[in-house]
Amino acid sequence: MKILVIEDDAATAEYVAQGLRETGHAVDIARTGKDGLFMAASEPYDVIVTDRMLPGPDGLTIVRTLRASGVATPVLMLTALADVERRVEGLDAGADDYLAKPFAFSELRARVAALGRRPAASGEATVLRVADLEMDLLKRSVRRGDRVIELLPTEWRLLEHMMRNAGRVLTKTMLLEKVWDFNFDPSTNIVEVHVSRLRRKIEVEGEPPLIRTIRGAGYVLGPPG
Repeated sequence: MKILVIEDDAATAEYVAQGLRETGHAVDIARTGKDGLFMAASEPYDVIVTDRMLPGPDGLTIVRTLRASGVATPVLMLTALADVERRVEGLDAGADDYLAKPFAFSELRARVAALGRRPAASGEATVLRVADLEMDLLKRSVRRGDRVIELLPTEWRLLEHMMRNAGRVLTKTMLLEKVWDFNFDPSTNIVEVHVSRLRRKIEVEGEPPLIRTIRGAGYVLGPPG
């Protein structure tokens, strides 16, 4: 899944993000309410994890604004304010779940997984398709025609990002930032290695190629021609 963590405490943000990445998810971090609201409204996320107390718009304002804008992404709200009245206030604002600090990461992981399994709201795709390639986000399965494709977690994140941006040129820098959360490093060949592995899995002999290399630019996922 693609997850947004909105948390102003750097240690907590990194702890949550690293744990979720280790379980196979792609994670973006926003450190202010302003950045979090912008990212949540402009990027397609499967789950949003947000602190309640934030600089700029707080967690309640973020959720209310997203819901008023028609963004139905499931939201897990984190807070040190654990009394019943505060929890009800968060749920009434549009949050889907509430977790009090301090928390065990195993519980956060389970709650995020449960939110990710919920059926998407009307109009939100749960299946991505490019030509005869299909990715089911709920079943966590990939098929090309009648062939089932087994992917490792990083390969899944890479293919999901490419399918969500089918037809667009994705540069090495963009893929490093979105799939691996790395800053640009001209010496690394991690993108080339994983794209090559992904090609071998989704383009077997006799199948039209789907991943094209644009020399000097990046990669494009799309049907031939």
